Amino acid sequence: MSGYKRNSLTSALCYRDPKAALDWLEKAYGFEPAMILTDKDGNVAHSEMRYGECLIMVGSEWSEDHKSPASIGGKNTQTVHVHIESGIDAHCERARKAGAVIVQEPETQFYGDRTYRAKDPEGHIWTFGQTVQELSPEEWDKAGGLTTTLYRP
Repeated sequence: MSGYKRNSLTSALCYRDPKAALDWLEKAYGFEPAMILTDKDGNVAHSEMRYGECLIMVGSEWSEDHKSPASIGGKNTQTVHVHIESGIDAHCERARKAGAVIVQEPETQFYGDRTYRAKDPEGHIWTFGQTVQELSPEEWDKAGGLTTTLYRP
């Protein structure tokens, strides 16, 4: 795929209706289509969307082990975290207006990021965060009562 940038790690989400998910993710969260593969009937076979440097794959349910939360009682085994550069509160309002269920309102965390959590129409949980205060590990440990151990290659 000459000229197409691939990330080293990419989340892939299953949807009952991936076409609707593509439209909604663009409207609510500001993702942009990067690639959409369709079959002869126009169904989404595979797709990728970008948000800045982030890449996600959006596809259909394709086996008993690959389901949308909407098909398994709303359960999530992982969530997607997206770091944005600015405008976290406005981003939350955009998502809310598009129909996202805000499960955690924007709140500044002890480590200096302001975050919110939302569920999309099929129940995937998304966390969006923006750094609003640069803190050292010692500062966030003191504020959060935790101990940070940093590992470097």
